[in-house]
Amino acid sequence: MKNILKKIVNRKVGNSEIVEVEQLNPEEEENIFLPIASDALNITEQYNQIVFFYQAGICQLTAKLEILRQEFQACKDRNPIENIETRVKSPESIKGKMERRGFPLTVSSMVKNIMDIAGIRVVCPFISDVYYIAEFLLNQEDIQEIQIKDYIKDPKENGYRSLHLIVMVTVYFSDHKCNVPVEIQLRTIAMEFWATLEHQLRYKKNRNHLENMQKQLKQCADLVTTADYKMQQLADQWL
Repeated sequence: MKNILKKIVNRKVGNSEIVEVEQLNPEEEENIFLPIASDALNITEQYNQIVFFYQAGICQLTAKLEILRQEFQACKDRNPIENIETRVKSPESIKGKMERRGFPLTVSSMVKNIMDIAGIRVVCPFISDVYYIAEFLLNQEDIQEIQIKDYIKDPKENGYRSLHLIVMVTVYFSDHKCNVPVEIQLRTIAMEFWATLEHQLRYKKNRNHLENMQKQLKQCADLVTTADYKMQQLADQWL
């Protein structure tokens, strides 16, 4: 996978100082979060050390979203954010993903290759709100866009719809700053409703007639999509 770790650097050009984003060299990659003596990925000790930095990235983004939500509550007629949830992948989940993809079980490999260790899910009332929140975040000076997957315009085969962003957010600590990768999932209330119930049904122990169930879930997804766009039309007309 292409190395996408970056750093913020300041350069003097005449009397002006400009800020640039540069690729990290191999030595810098090892220290993007913590200098860890042994690079073998210890599932407990080293995870507990490094997870703080991913949590800091979540806190930075959540603060921006909460400020926006409070601004709309105080100054606007409606709020584009219904709910915010956060999570950090468990060490077992990280290890499993690295093994499935054939990555070395090292801290540097984890930092370079696993971009969704830190995650935020934002649920919005309407489809237009999803894109508004995405634009709001990507316009921030301390957020760099890494990847966008638009499953609203191009749903997954099973009917799943959501807007996925992977960003690098700059986090400031007492004596340094670093960029932390965070995955952001943005979806409507209707999309969240379908995804939550689909997840429960898909992981039922009794998986007989799975193909028929998947077909019916896709039909439900199509119905939810129709309702979602109808609600958007009403919002465009009345809000």
